[in-house]
Amino acid sequence: MQTVIAFIIIFGSLVFFHELGHFLFAKRAGIMVREFAIGMGPKIFGMTKGETLYTIRLLPLGGYVRMAGDDMDSVELQPGYRVGIILNEKEEAEKIYLNQSVTHPNIVFLEVERADLEKDLFIEGYDEEERLVRYNISRNAVLVENGNELIIAPIDRQFNSKSVGKRAMAIFAGPLFNFILAFLVLAALGLMRGVPVAEPIIDDVVPNSPALVAGMESGDVVKSINGKAIDSWNELSGTVQDNPGEALKFIVDRNGQNVELVITPATIEENGEQYGQIGIQRPIEQNPLKAIAFGATQTWDYTVLIVQLLGKLVTGQFSIDALSGPVGIYKATETVAQYGIFNLMNWAALLSINLGIMNLLPLPALDGGRLLFFGIEALRGKPVDRQKEGMVHFVGIVLLMVLMVVVTWNDIQRFFF
Repeated sequence: MQTVIAFIIIFGSLVFFHELGHFLFAKRAGIMVREFAIGMGPKIFGMTKGETLYTIRLLPLGGYVRMAGDDMDSVELQPGYRVGIILNEKEEAEKIYLNQSVTHPNIVFLEVERADLEKDLFIEGYDEEERLVRYNISRNAVLVENGNELIIAPIDRQFNSKSVGKRAMAIFAGPLFNFILAFLVLAALGLMRGVPVAEPIIDDVVPNSPALVAGMESGDVVKSINGKAIDSWNELSGTVQDNPGEALKFIVDRNGQNVELVITPATIEENGEQYGQIGIQRPIEQNPLKAIAFGATQTWDYTVLIVQLLGKLVTGQFSIDALSGPVGIYKATETVAQYGIFNLMNWAALLSINLGIMNLLPLPALDGGRLLFFGIEALRGKPVDRQKEGMVHFVGIVLLMVLMVVVTWNDIQRFFF
């Protein structure tokens, strides 16, 4: 149950922040957002506030922000169509019923002759006395069909009516918010746990460890290893890990005096790889400003690491078996959760960065793929044909679903067979 709760919280937070980025920048650009969804598939909860439907859906496979004009949500009133209209105090149509069985004391029935629900906002047709009448349509008018309501989207509220820059920002904001979430989580981690000191200072020595046996003490400052200057804890840690079982000559500063120590790192094996360990602990300091800097530097370091691993996957140094889907992420979350909230927070930040990077890849159906089309539009001065772009994204979705099935099957075989 602990793993389930942790997975739901982490998944929900990652998807929520990603979609929140899309949502906020779409609203900032004046785009109508029809739905803000967490999850995919059947709706299990829904609440309408303003012009947006907020939903939680059954399948934990992502989420979406549905923007007006960015899908097939437009409705055309064809000549001959019979509708019922309710007018507001300005004599504008504020509700248009596409089901004429509706009864209402102030309803006006029309047989549509002409109508424009996007640009000029009017409806013209013959009333029950065969008179040709024309009504303006409210910008917030609602279409009602079989009990379902849809707010009309004037052309200036639609996604595709906005400039390339505003559309690109509304799409880019999703991955951007994943990086922001990672920064916030890692900065909070620095505030709660403290920030590791960058200098190669020994905070404590583990009992019965190679370092203690060799005479290392708390407060020692490592100056060099095998004649190579050591300026940071990362250099110290990296040198030790890269030399399992190899005798290393340390020069440490102890109360202003240089002391020479020879330490042989113990050999630790994990996931088929060996690394060295001498049993020392890194000092931690509580500093709000350094916690913020820690959040930024760790976000950058994790980003570089993931990009490097992605490059190895592209160049064939990693196989597709190295990828994990929802099952693999769930199992990894189960393992990380056993080591406490701090490790879980670090894992969540890593996943958030990973989600941001994956979505920025220039692949069809991903945010990066859409940004690529916006770049092409900016260069050529006109958009790519929407049907052609839609077909490319459709093929991309199919390929991504196939990849998801393959990765999930690999996860199932890895963990359950």
